[in-house]
Amino acid sequence: MTPIFGDESPMTSQRVSLGPERKPWVRIAPNGSEVVADTLYELVGSDWFDELAGRFYDGVAADQVLRPLYPDDLDGPTHRLGGFLRQYWGGPADYSAERGHPRLRMRHAPYVIGPVQRDAWLQCMATALAGGGLAPVAESAVMEYFLSAAQHLVNASD
Repeated sequence: MTPIFGDESPMTSQRVSLGPERKPWVRIAPNGSEVVADTLYELVGSDWFDELAGRFYDGVAADQVLRPLYPDDLDGPTHRLGGFLRQYWGGPADYSAERGHPRLRMRHAPYVIGPVQRDAWLQCMATALAGGGLAPVAESAVMEYFLSAAQHLVNASD
């Protein structure tokens, strides 16, 4: 697989600059008016995060690099990812109530995560996110978070 988000890709250094006067959480209502929300959660609602996690794990299930890293049954990881993302993006703190502090680095430490795994994860997430119906500025802001989080979890070199 050719890295699309690897170190040599401009995607790893891309930053979204929205400016203080414009939030990325905007959608167009059926009547054509612009709706601005304070959080992504407010903009898309709770189910959107479960759907994103479902699309992501559909990609993981078919990915030769990522599939061996996950249990046979992907329902648990799908539920946990949806809950984490819902909380992170402004929803209720149900994930922390259920599992405690996210501690992403600690939870992922047992797994070898190098540039190949990072790039495969980012490819699956970018595909899942593209199916989420966000406006480009909002999608870019969410993808920026995923780029940063994925890099933060790298614990090995290939």
